[in-house]
Amino acid sequence: MPDDSLESALRARGVSMIAGVDEAGRGPLAGPVSAAAVILPPGWRCAGLDDSKKLSEAKREKLFETITGDNSVIWALSFAEAEEIDRINILRATHAAMGRAVGGLRTKVDHCLIDGLAVPSFPWPHDGVVKGDGKSLSIAAASIIAKVSRDRRMLDFAREFPEYGFERHKGYGTKVHLDALHRHGPCPIHRRSFQPVAQLALPLDGG
Repeated sequence: MPDDSLESALRARGVSMIAGVDEAGRGPLAGPVSAAAVILPPGWRCAGLDDSKKLSEAKREKLFETITGDNSVIWALSFAEAEEIDRINILRATHAAMGRAVGGLRTKVDHCLIDGLAVPSFPWPHDGVVKGDGKSLSIAAASIIAKVSRDRRMLDFAREFPEYGFERHKGYGTKVHLDALHRHGPCPIHRRSFQPVAQLALPLDGG
């Protein structure tokens, strides 16, 4: 389970405002990638908080409400839409969304703990923490906010484009999604730089 040992070690060095940063949705064929940044107060605890991928949807929703409803928690969220992903690639779009999330926090950030590898040219001092959402409380909190927020966006898209079943797979490349793609072709939120969307989009783009 994640704890605050990484944050405590930074505070022992005199670093006060520490933001955990994580993303959700790098792999899907459709929809945005989301990124969240979270600053937790020293000593903050939340029962059951863990890597969002290990939790049920109901548990994530409950944790989301607990985290975002706590006025002592500082958080911000950013999305990179499919158009941005296609224009600059998924990795750069993810990093850009992370930067916007940190920049959207209502206070100055001294240091970031980012899930995964370090981010080249990131505007803030930071450490990349591999599997950080299972190690750091602030990264775990960011993973919950990013995941739940993206899932909610995909439910909105499911109402707008009901033929794709986004409410079921959230844009990931399941059989249901691939079958719908072959029947209907890509819709405006599909990532046309991703296979197999790119192949299916060729006749439309070239017509």
